[in-house]
Amino acid sequence: MIVSLPTHTLYAYTGGKPFNPAQPTAVFIHGVLNDHSVWILQTRYMAHHGWNVLAIDLPGHCKSEGTPPQSVEEAADTVIALLDALKIEKAALIGHSFGSLIALEATARDAVAHPGRVGNLVMVGTAYPMRVSPALLDLSVSAPFKAIDMVNSFSHSTLAPPPSALGPGTWLYGGSKALMRRVLASNTQVNVFHTGFKACDDYRGAEAAMPRVACPTLFVLGSADQMTPPKAAQSLIDLCAQPKVVQLPAGHSLMTEAPEGVLQALKDFLNP
Repeated sequence: MIVSLPTHTLYAYTGGKPFNPAQPTAVFIHGVLNDHSVWILQTRYMAHHGWNVLAIDLPGHCKSEGTPPQSVEEAADTVIALLDALKIEKAALIGHSFGSLIALEATARDAVAHPGRVGNLVMVGTAYPMRVSPALLDLSVSAPFKAIDMVNSFSHSTLAPPPSALGPGTWLYGGSKALMRRVLASNTQVNVFHTGFKACDDYRGAEAAMPRVACPTLFVLGSADQMTPPKAAQSLIDLCAQPKVVQLPAGHSLMTEAPEGVLQALKDFLNP
């Protein structure tokens, strides 16, 4: 689905179902060097069980036009523009890693103009502050393929997923590496790898944003996550008005390492 925003068009995967204004909408927001496809199991299920699904490609990534967001705040404004463009009245924002910070900031900002429109916030594989080492920031520019290898080494705790994911024997590390290379190549003008990492590293708005979030908030964390270990989310949990925490036996790439666990957490949280 291509959505026209004021400054560019945005691609959103709908899970194979047409947008229905009468249904609640779940917006899925990917992390650095990912796209909508990382949510494949969760989005397909929800699209066929009473939800509109909008799994976006961030601006300047893959099928979306525009300039890659230079900050979490800029990306959050894009999410709000998406809700406005489709006149969405009831939404859940679901983000992974970089996307979790975007979802948080968008929820807090939207509460000012549209109180209650975002009724649920889900932060998957999150941390605050989400610091990126200077060496990795430099490597994302000077040797991005090497940096991709490093990120994948830290993002996975298993080589093959359970049968419910993309299929028995799927090579998670190789698949993720190929996806990251494809996303990097999708924009020949801007290095979306470095831009995304820098936006994560620069973000300082969570202490102000989280107290403005009145809706229930789910934290889905990986017990073996080396990129954003569970303890790194504690400052956000402490600031949250209505937190729920689910910890799964997975690394940073929870949606593919623990696909059923992430889906079950979403089902329990969004459809209690």
